[in-house]
Amino acid sequence: MIQKSFKDKKPTLYVVSTPIGNLKDMSYRAVEVLNEVDVILCEDTRTSSKLLNYYDISKPLMSFHDFNKEAKQQSAIDILKSGKDIALISDAGTPGINDPGYELILDVIDNDYFVVSIPGASAAIAAIISSGLLIQPFTFIGFLPRKKGDQKALLETYLNRKETIVIYESPLRVKKTVEALYDCFGDRKITLARELTKMFETITRTTLKQAIAIEHDTRGEYVLIVEGSHEPIDLSMTIIEHVKHFIDEGHDEKAAMKAVAKLRGITKSEVYKAYKINK
Repeated sequence: MIQKSFKDKKPTLYVVSTPIGNLKDMSYRAVEVLNEVDVILCEDTRTSSKLLNYYDISKPLMSFHDFNKEAKQQSAIDILKSGKDIALISDAGTPGINDPGYELILDVIDNDYFVVSIPGASAAIAAIISSGLLIQPFTFIGFLPRKKGDQKALLETYLNRKETIVIYESPLRVKKTVEALYDCFGDRKITLARELTKMFETITRTTLKQAIAIEHDTRGEYVLIVEGSHEPIDLSMTIIEHVKHFIDEGHDEKAAMKAVAKLRGITKSEVYKAYKINK
């Protein structure tokens, strides 16, 4: 399907970015679109009502969140079938980015209607631009898994990746997450951004080791920007020297052996034997 968004006319789902903190983050175009659509889907009608009242937008609101999205998707498709347009907004930022929306977007496309993005604020983009770390390439992870084993397994897949990593985290879990990052990556640069675009916006540029000792504010969502790997594959070192190099960089012995195995393309047992037996 070729979508010519503004040349042709079809019932359309507009995916509209909303402020991530400061209500003035809203674009003129976003306000215009929300005034023109027939129905607005939102996560929390109370939160969205404050935004719409601020911009004097009066349109029907329909809740659309993780707990009712399957039922509401069909309602949204029915609205489009009747020839009306819909907007999808989240409580903050761009819908679909760690918010409900992806499945609805697919459903709308599968039903041969249009999906149009109305770009705007994004916490991930705002944080990485002001982080002082490499802006591109970067990888957006979003929220890490809650279970420690799943979290560790995911982080290890990024151990030797060179791009900057972007993670979302709640203020109550940020300290444990920083500790998990240090355990996996050793000491790297990190920027912690909280309350972006709000009165109490705070951006902390530090290292993972130093960040563990910081008393992090427990108010406001965090974006963590973590430096990528700078580790060259130096096969002139022996396996023992290679493991010791990673340990000197801040990795524990187990993580160091695992990193060496990945870099050298050999098994962990081979590294273990060479390191433990011959050191």
